[in-house]
Amino acid sequence: MRVVFAGTPEAALPALDAIADSEHDLVAVVTRPDAPAGRGRRLTPSPVAAGAEALDVPVLKPAHPRDTDFQGTLRSLAPDCCPVVAYGALLPQSALDIPAHGWVNLHFSLLPAWRGAAPVQHALLAGDEVTGATTFRIVKELDAGPVFGVVTESVRPTDTAGDLLERLSHSGAGLLVATLDGIADGSLEARDQASEGVSLAPKILTDDAEIDWSTPAAAVDRRIRACTPGPGAWSTYAGERIKLGPVTIADPHDPLGPGQLAVSKRDVCVGTGSGIVRLGEVKAVGKRQMAAADWARGVRVSTGDTFGA
Repeated sequence: MRVVFAGTPEAALPALDAIADSEHDLVAVVTRPDAPAGRGRRLTPSPVAAGAEALDVPVLKPAHPRDTDFQGTLRSLAPDCCPVVAYGALLPQSALDIPAHGWVNLHFSLLPAWRGAAPVQHALLAGDEVTGATTFRIVKELDAGPVFGVVTESVRPTDTAGDLLERLSHSGAGLLVATLDGIADGSLEARDQASEGVSLAPKILTDDAEIDWSTPAAAVDRRIRACTPGPGAWSTYAGERIKLGPVTIADPHDPLGPGQLAVSKRDVCVGTGSGIVRLGEVKAVGKRQMAAADWARGVRVSTGDTFGA
């Protein structure tokens, strides 16, 4: 089939590469416009734009897919299907109607669970033991289109959102190519999603990443892993925001109140609503990331001090 791939972040690159290596004819790539990045805030192409240019594939960067010039260009490309991975813009019906086989999305959850922008993060927040990826035909309603196929993935106890997304992006890439193969030869038919088990996964904002130390240790651990690498879990100490890397749940010792710190030569532990966690790496504003014990020595944290105070 003639395909036009749509995607933006790094997680879409395995799918882009897999499609480029497949028997399908990748005639163009659609991605979000260049955006400011880095300390200099220079306009920078998306990872998918850079990947497409390396493959010598034409790149389209519409301000919005409803733009008439973009839709005219897409019609002229005459795609049979448009595979999508994390493109990042809502597709109007006028764009959805252009390819004969529609737009086929790779979504990183087992739909209808975790419809929305942050399925991997929400799976971790909820403590799911199994997640996966789904291919489906895009319809107007959010992530509600009929399903072509799924792959499953076990959630490991130490997985961060970055770890889990990395694995899903590769297994999902194979699923997406297999889906295109099945559409092309007529062997694959989309089936409506179940009406039960629908859950939503809105974008995780910086405010959502603040740690509530009154929650149990397991919930603190899940929230930090879900917010790693972005937007980054955080708390405050002495009025300054501190970013927190993944923690480990510590064996019980002297009780600590929620947010209360216990400092030793090698460890920094924090009390929660139920149990204790041992900090891994932390990053203070304007500082490099470092081991929690090094941070504690540098700012002279004492046992009994409290996060969030």
